Amino acid sequence: MKPHILPPLSKSLPPRSRVGGHLFADENLDLLAHLLDDWFRIPGTSIRFGLDGIIGLVPWLGDVIAGLASCILIIAAWFRGVPYVTLTRMVINLGIDVVVGSIPLFGDMFDIAWKANRRNYALMTRHLQQPHRHTWKDWVFLLAMGLCVAVIFLVPAILLIWFAEWLAHRI
Repeated sequence: MKPHILPPLSKSLPPRSRVGGHLFADENLDLLAHLLDDWFRIPGTSIRFGLDGIIGLVPWLGDVIAGLASCILIIAAWFRGVPYVTLTRMVINLGIDVVVGSIPLFGDMFDIAWKANRRNYALMTRHLQQPHRHTWKDWVFLLAMGLCVAVIFLVPAILLIWFAEWLAHRI
C-alpha cells in the first residue's frame, strides 16, 4: 500500500486562512448563511426566512444563540484574510441584527428582512475576490455607524448635564 502524499498548502493564501481549511470553504459558509437567513419560504409568497428568524422567537436567548451561530461567518472571514474594514462592517451588521432582533415581534420581522448572514457572506466573498479594494460605501457605512455610536453616547450625557443644571437652578 502506497502512502498518500498531500499537496502543499497554497502560498498565495494568508497564513491564518490555512487554519480554517475545509471547514470555512465557500460551500459550507454559503449553506450556513442560507440555513440561517432564507432556508424556508412562506407558500404563495416570496418571503423567505431561516433558523435565525425561528430561533429569534424565543425572547432574548434566541437572538443571542442566533448571533453566536452568525459569528461563524465573521470568524471564517477573519481566517480567510478579509480586511479589517470589512470585518468591522460584518460585526456591525450582526450587531444590528442581534440588537434590533431582540425587540419582540418587530425584531423577528426585522430579522427576516435584514438577513445579516447573507449580507456578511456577500461582503466576505466580494472582498476575497477583490482584495484590498474598499468601496466608498464601506467607508460611508463605517462613518455613519461611528456617528450613530457617538450620538448614542452623547445624547444621554447631554441630557444628564441639562437635567443636573435644571435641578441645580430649582434647588
